This record gives sequence, structure tokens and C-alpha cells, in this order.
Amino acid sequence: MEIKAISGKLSKIQVDAIIIGYFEGMENLTATISGIDKALNGVITELITQKEIKGKVNEVNIIRTLNKLPASRVAIVGLGKRNNLTPEKVRTATAAVLRQLRKQGALDIATAALGMDIAGISSEQSAWAIAEGAILGLYSYRKHMTGDPDYEEVKQLTIIEANEAKLDGLKAGIHKGEITAEACILTRDMVNEPSNYMTPSSMAATAKNLAEAYGLKINILEREQMQELKMGALLGVSQGSDRPPKFITLRYHGKESEKIDVALVGKGITFDSGGISIKPSDGMGEMKGDMAGGASVMSAISAIARLKEEINVIAVIPATENMPSGSAFKPGDILTSMNGKTIEIISTDAEGRLILADALAYTKTFDVKYIIDVATLTGACHIALGDVCTGVFTNNQKLADKIVAAGNNTGEPMWQMPMFDVYKELNKSDVADIKNTGGRWGGAITAAKFLGEFVGETPWAHLDIAGTSTLEKDRGYFLRGATGIPTRTLISFILSLVKKTGK
Repeated sequence: MEIKAISGKLSKIQVDAIIIGYFEGMENLTATISGIDKALNGVITELITQKEIKGKVNEVNIIRTLNKLPASRVAIVGLGKRNNLTPEKVRTATAAVLRQLRKQGALDIATAALGMDIAGISSEQSAWAIAEGAILGLYSYRKHMTGDPDYEEVKQLTIIEANEAKLDGLKAGIHKGEITAEACILTRDMVNEPSNYMTPSSMAATAKNLAEAYGLKINILEREQMQELKMGALLGVSQGSDRPPKFITLRYHGKESEKIDVALVGKGITFDSGGISIKPSDGMGEMKGDMAGGASVMSAISAIARLKEEINVIAVIPATENMPSGSAFKPGDILTSMNGKTIEIISTDAEGRLILADALAYTKTFDVKYIIDVATLTGACHIALGDVCTGVFTNNQKLADKIVAAGNNTGEPMWQMPMFDVYKELNKSDVADIKNTGGRWGGAITAAKFLGEFVGETPWAHLDIAGTSTLEKDRGYFLRGATGIPTRTLISFILSLVKKTGK
């Protein structure tokens, strides 16, 4: 789908459909809506009077123009109350109306700059939200389906604005929105991919493709190199699988300094059977998505490279399967991590924190300002927060505040969880430095406290996306299956740092 912005009048453009926004309780129609209403002999006003058009968020009404306008249809999408408008509502409204129009066979669509100059929304923010809503809302994963869908894909979306002075902002917003949405789509595609296709080697190949496409530096460690670095925790998890593990590092240098501003560390378990502590068979197929953290950090760094921001970022992804076999690690084993800390294995199904332990220890070898790890880590976080909020755990309140703000900005809500030192006591082992699970109670927190053992004093945040990485049914522009969370939050957080440095 091509998205562009041009100067003109919405009522004059010849397309399959035009989109206009309508606010709940709107007393006076805008000039654009009034002109279209007049051309349609007052049908919009009549529908408003009959309360068929209410303006509630994501409400869609589609009117056939019957040759009274160059466009074949007028789609009126509700934006809620005017004073409460946000870019997130523009995103969800765009997705809702475009899905309805796609069902009706509209392939060439034009829209007003929804929300622009309302409630502080700039032209760039409006176009950014429209582009994200369009791309994310029309997403589908059909790679392994042999039949054709029962619809054609939208080919073009044009933002129409009469004021030419607004075009630069709209075009800039489209450019950024396309990049952030496409990064999120990459995450969705990787997470939706079945595990016989998305193996550790496949993740490494995807990283290589991103490096070549966007000028990233890449380093992939093989098993022998991991052994040299004494990554005993990661190697312990991997030893039950016939597929070799991969340790992937992508680096983006947007400025000359060697200091890394942000290190993104993502869990890359391409399939999690639970190992010897095997999971129930019901729902085990969903464990193909246990590499969502790794996918999101790879996608986020690719977007920052495409945006050419003046910041230095690395993405670190330990990738392996967790499988049961005669060679698999076992409950009761003791593994030694890269930083020398010994770990008693209570459950082999608490494997994500083990591979992240070595990844975090490795990341500490760089000169890093902030570390953010992302993982589908615990069912406990899913139980606590459902599929609505990602859990945020941190040793640095300012960092947490920035991440929560970024999540609010992107429509990917984050909720900070407690990290009291008393939880650390639950991870103590009688036979090693630490054990890999603190028990049933407070499981998301004790898992985060485990990871905290490997970051030292570096400002660090852990994002537990166990509940938010996938959905069981559609919600706005998040569709059933992989959501792509928290790819756009990571990008937004990094962009906020760039702005602060004065770029």
C-alpha cells in the first residue's frame, strides 16, 4: 500500500472512498463535512439527527455517493470527544474505517488529516498515526495459506490537505509512521512464523538481512564461541536441542562515540517445550512465539537505522530452542553463567531468564548507558496484567518513567511492578549462588530480580511481554496473533533520548 499526502480538496478527488472524521457531540460541521453534506443533499445531517452517526470512537458509517461526488463512497469515522482526542484514537479509527472499506472493495482511498490541529496534534503526529493505523490495522499473516483471501488489499491511501504549508509535516509523519509500522510488522511476522521455520538459524539469517539492508554491524556467535566466553546458562538450555544456538548482536552507530546509549536485549527461545519440566500439550504450539522479545529488539534497531538517528544502539539476542532429550539439562543441575554466578536449576521451564543472564552479562562488556531487556518471561505477569499491559521492572525510576511514557505515546500500555529487595530472598539457593525460580508467588517479580543479578548498577529495565505479545482476538489495530509489542515503544523511547540530546 502506498501512502502519500497531497494538496487539494477531499470533495474533488476521484477515488473509491473518502474518509472524514466526526466528533461525539459535534455542534457545528466543519467546512469540509458541510460541503460534502451539501453535495449529498443533506444525508449526513439527516443521519446525525437520527443518531445513526454519533461520533463514538471507531464508529464507522459508509454512504454511497451515487455519482454526486467524484468519490464512490464517503466513510465517516467516529473520533470520540474532541477535547479527548489522542494520536492513539486516530490510529484505531484509521484501522477501523479502512478494514470496513476493504471489505467493500475500496482499493484507492483518500482521507482528511484526521485529528490535525486538534487537542495539540500536529500535522506530523496526525500523519504518523494514520500511517501506523493503516499498515497495522490491515495486516494479515497468510504466508502458509495456499488460497486467496476474500478481499483485495488496499493499494493507495492519500491524505488530502488544502493548506500546502502542512504538507511537509504530513509527509514527515508518513515517513516515520511507515518505518515504525513496518518494524512492528516484522516482529509480528517473526512471532507468527511456526517454529520449524523460525529457528535460531532463521533468526540469525533475518538479522543478517537487516544488517545488509540498513547498514548495521552484525556479529553472530556459534556454540564454540559461546563456550569460550563461558556462557554456561545459555548453553545449558540449548543442549537438549538438535538445532544449534545462535548469539546475535546488531549494532547501530549514529554518532562517532563508542559509548552505547541503549542496549536492547531480547529473549530468543524459538520454541519452548519446557524441556524436562515439560509443558502441558494444550497450548504448547503457542510457544513458537517465545522469541517475541528477540524479534522486537531486532525490529526496533532496524527502524532506528532507517530513521538515521544520532544515537548508538545495540541489540543482543540469545537464540535457542528449549527441548527435552537425553542430553537436556535437568532440574537439580547447576549451571555457571558468563559472569561466574552459579545457578541451581529448579525448573527447566524457567529457561528464558537463563539465556538472558548470559546475554545481560555479555552486554555489560560494552560501555552502556541504559539496558532494556524484553521477554515473554512469566505466566505470572500474564495473570497479573492480562493481555493489556506489559510489566515494567527496573532498578532506575527515571528510566521506567521514560518507558511508561513511550508506551502511552504508542498505545502499548506499560505498568510498573514492585522490585522490593525482599523478593530477592526467594531466589536464594542452598547449593548455588542463586536458583532459577523463586516459587509460585510473585513469580514475575522474582524472575525480574533474577535478571537484576546480571546488570549491576547500570540503569536497567525488564519488560515482561508474556501477556501482550499475542492476542486471542482483534483489538483495534492489534489483530489476533502476534501484536508486535513492544517494538514501537522501544523506538519511541529511543527517539525521546535523541530529542533530549538536542538533535
